[in-house]
Amino acid sequence: MQVFQKNSNIFNLLSEGVSEGIVVVNSEQIIVATNSSAREMFGYDTDELEGKPLDTLIPSKYHHSHGGHVDHFIEKSEKRQMAKGRDLSGVRKNGEEFPVEAGLNPFKLYGSTYVMALVIDISERKARERELSHWAQIFDESLNEIFIFDKQTLKFINVNQGAQHNIGYSSDELIKLTPIDIKPDIDEIAFRKLISPLLEKTEKKIQFETIHQRKDGSRYPVEVHLQLSNLGDREVFLAIILDITERHNYTEKLEKTVEKRTKQLTEALAKEKELNELKTRFLSLVSHEFKTPLSSILTSITLLGKYTQTEQQKKRDKHVDTIRNKVKYLDTILNDFLSVERLESGKVNYKVETFPLSKLVNEVIYDANMLLKTGQRINYPSNIDDLLIKFDEKTLELVLSNLIHNAIKYSPEDSSIDLYVEEQTDKLVLKVVDKGIGIPKEDQKHIFNRYFRAENALLNQGTGIGLNIAKQHLENLGASLEFTSEENKGSTFIVNLPKELNYSLENETNTIN
Repeated sequence: MQVFQKNSNIFNLLSEGVSEGIVVVNSEQIIVATNSSAREMFGYDTDELEGKPLDTLIPSKYHHSHGGHVDHFIEKSEKRQMAKGRDLSGVRKNGEEFPVEAGLNPFKLYGSTYVMALVIDISERKARERELSHWAQIFDESLNEIFIFDKQTLKFINVNQGAQHNIGYSSDELIKLTPIDIKPDIDEIAFRKLISPLLEKTEKKIQFETIHQRKDGSRYPVEVHLQLSNLGDREVFLAIILDITERHNYTEKLEKTVEKRTKQLTEALAKEKELNELKTRFLSLVSHEFKTPLSSILTSITLLGKYTQTEQQKKRDKHVDTIRNKVKYLDTILNDFLSVERLESGKVNYKVETFPLSKLVNEVIYDANMLLKTGQRINYPSNIDDLLIKFDEKTLELVLSNLIHNAIKYSPEDSSIDLYVEEQTDKLVLKVVDKGIGIPKEDQKHIFNRYFRAENALLNQGTGIGLNIAKQHLENLGASLEFTSEENKGSTFIVNLPKELNYSLENETNTIN
């Protein structure tokens, strides 16, 4: 200690020009000298560390082993990097721990042994390492396939675990391949033409669908998102691959389902006296109800491809909403067709149980609010909060949804739809009242016929199936559906639910879908 005090000017002159923290300890592990970088790093003032044990700068959890390591190091008297291969921490005066890197240098002065430690605060480096590790983990663990390949040679440079798992090749095998090797339907000339907009900087990103071939020879459809990136000073391609097998299977299944149901419905119509008229109505229905939303979907998809700039997000969102709504509408139509088939085949099972009516009404009105036209509103019944009902919940939800959706569809803007609930001695009565276009008197006798649509409703979307399905389900459970209507003034649809159901639940194990 006295030695360094006598030579403090020399030590200060040599150490203050060093950016690393310098801490010198004697053989008893007492701090004898520090430079300003070390004091600033650990949060101490001038001369505040001198004379304190080295453990002052080391987290307490390492105190039990650290002294032995230093003694062993002094004995060997060799220069080395401290805690190589392990994380090393220091502790500031305020108790805060932080990662450090330290190099130890033993030396002798006037017959005494000392150790000089060069200490570097590596907090920023560790933070960057953690961030890089986090992104590397996301890259590697992504379930989507991610490929990085060279701009010139097209050789794969890095491939994540998701890609290796799906494509069937190991990383060692893939780095010997190019994208052309896993695309059986595209040769190198076609591929380079495909990526030319990126190379020519006319596009920042391209997206396309193609086929990939696994190591075992099996093929699967994919959607490719490709862009240029940088790996250090090397320009590379980054490809994110989506396996769209399920999407393709769904499309094929959807097409087969439509084809199958169309055939079944055509055969059913053959049994009716008015075969030709019903067949014409059905074909017109399918053509209109599927073609219109599909055309909207196709138009929106085409326009989406043109809105590539960030500031065009609102336009993209608008078309995404259109696609979502049209797909939901198509799904509703298909569910109606499926429901018709189950009713005709007698495969419908019901689950009668007790539930609060307010819960079901809340859910139906919540969904219906999404469909309201400008200024329309639904008036909620005020007397049902404590009302329990014994019925099939899914059936009643289907019926109410159908009636309220129709009321919205056939009512003008700035009009109200009223829902009333009346409890009578032997039944519960639900009424949906609108002030819409009404039903012409001559059409009223056909309103519950399957595929029938009133003359004044032909310009609105609809299948003519909903009311027929609702009425059949209610009658299967001993309930009923009736209505009153006057053209251009509105309609009232009335659901009568008997308190004692004439429905046997013996041997029933499934619920209605």
